[in-house]
Amino acid sequence: MTKILVTGAAGFIGMHTALRLLERGDQVVGLDNLNDYYTPQLKHDRLARLTGQPGFEFVKLGLEDQSGMTELFKRHKFDRVIHLAAQAGVRYSLTHPHAYVDANLVGFVNILEACRHNQVQHLTYASSSSVYGANRKIPFSVDDRVDHPVSLYAATKKANELMAHTYSHLFGLPTTGLRFFTVYGPWGRPDMAMWIFTKAILAGKPIDVFNFGKMKRDFTYVDDIVEGVIRTNDTIPSPMPVTESLDDSHTAAPYRVYNIGNNQPVELLYLIETLEKAIGVTAQKNMLPMQPGDVPATFADIAALQRDVGFKPDTPIETGVQRFVEWYKGYHKI
Repeated sequence: MTKILVTGAAGFIGMHTALRLLERGDQVVGLDNLNDYYTPQLKHDRLARLTGQPGFEFVKLGLEDQSGMTELFKRHKFDRVIHLAAQAGVRYSLTHPHAYVDANLVGFVNILEACRHNQVQHLTYASSSSVYGANRKIPFSVDDRVDHPVSLYAATKKANELMAHTYSHLFGLPTTGLRFFTVYGPWGRPDMAMWIFTKAILAGKPIDVFNFGKMKRDFTYVDDIVEGVIRTNDTIPSPMPVTESLDDSHTAAPYRVYNIGNNQPVELLYLIETLEKAIGVTAQKNMLPMQPGDVPATFADIAALQRDVGFKPDTPIETGVQRFVEWYKGYHKI
């Protein structure tokens, strides 16, 4: 039986990941600070699906609590860590920068140090497609340079990748970063477009459509994300032999980064049209220009993910949206 720490276990991706690990017989310790970035009730409701399950234990703790994190790792002796907790949100980072420093930088150092000193076999952590920032070449490849973030959130995620590489290089800690592309599905976050649009359409209220609906996103269904997380966590990177053919985009350290995206970008107006069909209501639209920190398109090149773990996300947007709307109506008793 493998003992795995899942941080952010009361979060959207964290809950789904913990459930899948428990279903296959792993022992899971779920960590979350249950903060109020969005309604804590949703986090408690997610957590209720995990509590009481055989092999699950919940710990309420903030990543920035160094002594608490040190004690947690000493007590449990984790085999592996799936680090999904973070301060999320591009727009929130414009007004609350210190929250990102505390959770995404200080918290990540605490995770790295705890893994290093407790012989953790593999750290898998959430990065983000936002690291591609102002890049214009698409699809986005993990071999592309990512030196121009356009939000502090994106900068902290790029910093996580750099920090992880340092620990992989210096201490031989195997790390894998996963650049998620616009995750959606049942139990999703209230600050994400899918939830905001669905709530407004059902209430007969107008929705704000930025960049006049011309933005494209590589919407990725949560079950596909979880499959990618678990497959990569099961695939522990080994050091690459140092050869003359090792170019600047690769490293000899036990370190990998992968995109996890649907590999099929969808225009925002088509997403709205798909939601309208699933809900059975036509949306009122406020057409607006681009927001600060946003990018016009995201598109994942998943060749490395397919090559190394044999997985390709494939849930069509129409299927995923229908499932989300059905869950949303059930959860809110509509």
